[in-house]
Parts: sequence; C-alpha cells; structure tokens
Amino acid sequence: MTRPSEPAPLGATVTPAGVNFSVFSKDAWLVELLLFDRADDKRPRRVIPIEQATNRQYHYWHVFVPGVRPGQIYGYRALGPFDPERGQRFDSGKVLLDPYGRAVAVPAGYDRNEASRSGDNTATAIKSVVADTAAYDWEDDHPLNAPSSRTIVYEMHVRGFTRHPSSGVAANRRGTYAGLVEKIPYLCDLGATAVELLPIFQFDPQAVPPGGGRVNYWGYAPVSFFAPHHAYSSTSDPLATLDEFRDMVKALHRAGLEVILDVVFNHTAEDDHIGPTHSFRGLDNRAYYILDTDKARYADYSGCGNTLNANHPVVRRMIVDSLKYWVECMHVDGFRFDLASILARDPSGHPLPNPPVLWDIESEPSLAGTKLIAEAWDAAGLYQVGSFIGDAWKEWNGRFRDDVRSFLRGEDGTVKHMADRLLGSHEVYAHKQREAEASVNFVTCHDGFTLNDLVSYDVKHNEANGEENRDGANDNRSWNCGAEGPSSDPAIEALRNRQVKNFLTVTLLSLGMPMILMGDEMRRTQGGNNNAYCHDAEINWLDWTLLETHADVHRFVRLLAGRRLLRNEAAEQERVSLTDLLAGANLAWHGVKCFQPDWSTQSHSLAFGAEMPGEGLGLHLIMNAFWERLAFELPAHGTAGPWRRWIDTALRSPDDIVPWASAQPVPNQAVYQAEARSIVVIWRPL
Repeated sequence: MTRPSEPAPLGATVTPAGVNFSVFSKDAWLVELLLFDRADDKRPRRVIPIEQATNRQYHYWHVFVPGVRPGQIYGYRALGPFDPERGQRFDSGKVLLDPYGRAVAVPAGYDRNEASRSGDNTATAIKSVVADTAAYDWEDDHPLNAPSSRTIVYEMHVRGFTRHPSSGVAANRRGTYAGLVEKIPYLCDLGATAVELLPIFQFDPQAVPPGGGRVNYWGYAPVSFFAPHHAYSSTSDPLATLDEFRDMVKALHRAGLEVILDVVFNHTAEDDHIGPTHSFRGLDNRAYYILDTDKARYADYSGCGNTLNANHPVVRRMIVDSLKYWVECMHVDGFRFDLASILARDPSGHPLPNPPVLWDIESEPSLAGTKLIAEAWDAAGLYQVGSFIGDAWKEWNGRFRDDVRSFLRGEDGTVKHMADRLLGSHEVYAHKQREAEASVNFVTCHDGFTLNDLVSYDVKHNEANGEENRDGANDNRSWNCGAEGPSSDPAIEALRNRQVKNFLTVTLLSLGMPMILMGDEMRRTQGGNNNAYCHDAEINWLDWTLLETHADVHRFVRLLAGRRLLRNEAAEQERVSLTDLLAGANLAWHGVKCFQPDWSTQSHSLAFGAEMPGEGLGLHLIMNAFWERLAFELPAHGTAGPWRRWIDTALRSPDDIVPWASAQPVPNQAVYQAEARSIVVIWRPL
C-alpha cells in the first residue's frame, strides 16, 4: 500500500515511515518504480506503477512507499514513445537509474552491451540504492574554504594513487578511498594543500571502444551525478561506500587538505545514438541532451558521443543540486569542471554570452567560498581561457602550460610570454580585473605526458590504446633531451632531471594557483603514452619505489612547496592577494645585463627582481633556457644583506635547493654563472 507523496525533493527521500520517490519525465506515458532484493535479480520483487492521474504533478512522477528503508535497491521503468526522429528514446525493457540517486548497486554481471541492445536488461543493469545521507557523524567537520593564494593542488586518481603493491597499503584497501587516507601524511609532507580527484561520480568502466581488454580508467563517463563510484570503496556495501568517502574527506580536512572533485557535466556514459540506456536517455532524452539537427543523433561537443543539455531548466537544476549535495552533505571544498565551456552552450549548441547554468552555480549561496575551476574549452573548438563567464571562476591556464613548455625547450619568441605567465598571466586576465589566483598554473595533468615523459619523448607512444596511435594530442611541446624514451646516458639523464626541476620551479613559483600531477614529484612514467585513459594497470598506478629512485626530485618539491609563497603569515591573515603583494613591491626585468631585458625573438633567457619591503625580502630569479652557460649581472645590494642562493637546478642534490634559512651567500655578488637550461633563485634580506 502507498500513501500520498510529494514531487519534491527529487530522488529517494527517507522518512521514519518510508521513502518518497520522485523523478522527472515529460513525455512518458507511465513510470514504474522497481524494488529489488539484490543487484543481479532477474526481475524486481515489487513493481509499483506511478499513475498519471494521482501521482504526477507537472512532469514529476512521485510515489511514497511505506516501510522502505535505507539500503533498498531500486530503479525505474519509463514507458513512452520510441521515436528517434523526434528525439524520443523510451525503452520499457531497460531498468533506469534514478538521476538523483545517492548510491548505486552494480551487479557482478554488469554488461554495457545489454543496456545498448533492445530487450530486457534487468539482471545486468546498474541500480540505485536508497540512502539516508543525514545518518553520518561529521564530528564538526566542514569545508575548509582555504584562501586560493595559499593553495597547492595535487591532481590524483583515487585508484592509481595506492593500487600498486609498492604503496604499502593493505591489499584490500589499495586503490580505495580508505587507501588514500593512509597516504595523507605523505601528502602533507610533500606540501600539498588540496587534492583534486579525477572523477569519483559513479561511472561506466566499460565505456571504451570495443576490443583490447581496455576499461574506462579515468572515469570521464558518468552515469550518476550524486553517487560516489562504488569500485573505489574497500567494501561492496553501497551505503558503506558513502561512509568511506566521507571518512576520507573528514580525514583530509583534519590534516588541513581540501578536497576538489573533477566533475563531468558535459556528457554522460550513454554515448551516441547506438549507446546504452542507463538513465537520462530513457527518462527524457530531449530534455537531458543537445540533439543534432537530425534528432535521431546527438550533438557532440565533448568528443564522447553526446552533450548534456546543461542550460535546460531541469538539467540546470540537477547540476546545481548535485554541487550543493557534494558541498552540504559530502563536505567537498571545490570542483574542477571538465570541458566547462560546454556549459556555455544553449540547447542548439551555440555559445551564450551569459549562460544561465554558470550564473546559477556562481550565485548559489550555499556554494559561496567553494572553489570553482573551469577547464575553459571543449572538444569542438570553443576556447575561453581568459574569457570564461563570471566573477568567481578560476581557470586551468592552458596558455601557461603551452608557453612554459615552449620556453623551457628553447623555442624562439617565447620570452615575453614566459614573463607574463610568471606574474599571473596579466595579459590573459587583466581585462577582467581578476587576481593572479584566477590562473591555475600547471605544466602536466592527467591528460597528456607526465613530467618525466615530457622530457623523455618527442612524440606520443599510444599504441597500447588500440587506436593505432591516432588518439591523444599531437602538439605536446615536449623534448626528449637527446634520446627517445629511457636512456642510460648519464648526460641525458642529468639534463632530464634538470628540466624536471625547471618545470617544477616555474609551476610552484609563478603567481597563481599551482597544480602538480600525481607522481611528478618522483618522475612517474607512462612510457610515452599521453592518453592512458583506458588502462587499469601499472602504466597508471603510482610506483612508490620511484620515491627512492628519484629522492632528489621529491626533496626538491618538498622544499620548493615549503617556501612557495615567499611571504609571511601576517599578510595571509589579512587575506592579501598575490596581486596586492606585487603592487607593493619594486619589480624589475633583467637580461644578462641588469635592467636590460632581451625581449627579442632569438632570446632564451630572462631575469626578474622583486623587492618586497613588507616581507623584508629581495628576490632575484634567473631563467636560462639557452643551450650554453650565461653570465648574469646581479643588482648591487647596497646596504642590504648579501645575495644568498636558494635554488640552482644545474647543481646536484642537495645543492640544487637548500632549506630557506640555510641559503649561503653567493661567492660572486656581481655576476652569477647560470649553466645551460637552468633556473636560479637567490634572495637577500632588506
């Protein structure tokens, strides 16, 4: 027996008497609620028709079921027209996930193909699970809202971080949220202040091209925007997965580490017109997706077969509700939006000057203080770095990545760009009067070469992906330092190590919010594969033995991160921005001669000086991307203290970087001999 129900809130809402279910579907004739005992049941234990006459208000179908408790497995069937030419794809044979479901149950025999073919897929469908998200003790935990000016982001994959046997994590916890918790002391010691997790929304691991034994490893194939991915849990219990994720967040917060989620609101795992029916396609295809002019097909601005219709009112609401849920109920601190420019497209695919969903996100009060980071481009050529809408958004600075790579490999015409990237990409962001922190500075990320491979390969080597090396970017701006791939030549290896430290120095000292990729601090390699999205294998797992092999690089990052901001705590307590810090400093550009920077096309060197009275510090940075040693004049120090060397990437460890307070005076206070392809940082008290 059922009792009166409500259309709000959407999803499955637990009450003492039972559960209220509500789902959106505009064109369905009938929606059925299916209750299951087990995830792999061939038929539901109970089918509850949701009647139009009594249980539909507007386009919301809802029903209250007494006695249902958390842990109940459920799904929907939606009966309606299958008319692809009009964009309608109802399929009464498919069990559908609740778009607002908080947890999932995945049958052992899950089969994406069964969801793609006609016919019943009940036994192999992913199903939703009723969850009471209020039933958790957060112990006064809350999002940290740390200032961006003191943030160092560590981009990582939950599974890859601890899956390798060398991680030291117990076998049943490797590659899980719980396994990550065991490595929190490592992250703190490294100097990270935030972890950016590759997608943890429930995704379809089988969403890959057929053949070759590949899986969707990165997770950019969501089937739910509310449920954490079950396979990253050390337990098979769907509700315990929720607790394990929250335990991880709480533990990270206790250590002072923020949690940023890489979120995918640009497409789903339902793929193109021959893809599977998991949820959205079977509930309201025309609302959830941008359709092509031929409505039987999907517009594809994501490169993944379909495009979420983000500015449709129902989808807008779902996106904002998802973000609110992850902040309010799961306590995350921020989001990085994959291919965020898609969210600027209207239902016809055209870019909007003021996209409603982006303003909905930015103006949502419960998200105030939450870090919002845009990957400000999409797969169809819309590039918005420096012009992304809104006031609060930060951006992955793709121009920083490209220009730093070009400068450090010795390209002509890169010095002016390098100078601007160093000081917060003023030419990119000044027109919007944004702080330097709007720029998320990175040289490597999950998508592309690792830092080791950036200095070890001239071209990509993606043969293992099964696409004849056609996939992945061709413009990598990499340089192998004289040999393709691993080398036993000591000179080549020394040069690679130096270049790695050059990249890390620029990333962590440039104004903005720095991000480093998991394992770059110990030179993790993917064997030259720059698109390793489909391998759940050692190519993607962090090999912790590298920590000993490349201990000097790890040490370099630790000391660099420890003094990244070069500023005192008093200024930070006043929330002084990096831009304000520079405004009170005396700045000067130099070349090999003081106050004579060489901005010519053929120049490959640059020096920069800053006197910061508020910090009692004078800083001098020398960047020599030339292939020969250069002698750089040093500004006279007058009555100030002598120049002291903090960093020289050409020197062997431990002299490549020293603890800040242990920096020794430079022998020649008039000239510094900077070796080929090196970066030097010296300082003096004022």
